[in-house]
Amino acid sequence: METIPYSDFAKVEMRVGRILAVEDFPEARKPAFKLTIDFGPHGVRRSSAQVTNYSKEELLNRLVVAVTNFAPKRVGKFQSEVLVLGAINADDTVILIKPDDGAELGAPIA
Repeated sequence: METIPYSDFAKVEMRVGRILAVEDFPEARKPAFKLTIDFGPHGVRRSSAQVTNYSKEELLNRLVVAVTNFAPKRVGKFQSEVLVLGAINADDTVILIKPDDGAELGAPIA
């Protein structure tokens, strides 16, 4: 595994957000949802996330951690603005990283 200096890691901005809306994304090459996420004082952003192993009801209002300072990425006709973080299992399902209840929206991850 390649190592990186801490200064490289410090450039990655990760924040707590709450999923406000979950939409189907049938145009995506791999099964995905379009998520609308509230980062409190850092605004509302959108993401394409391959988390279809969760139901829409499980995702709605869930706290998540996302990288918020990547350049936007085009996924089909959709502009994904943040990268929601999760563990990728051997079967390619994504298990979302979930902050404990009480984490403030927009709080940085250290």
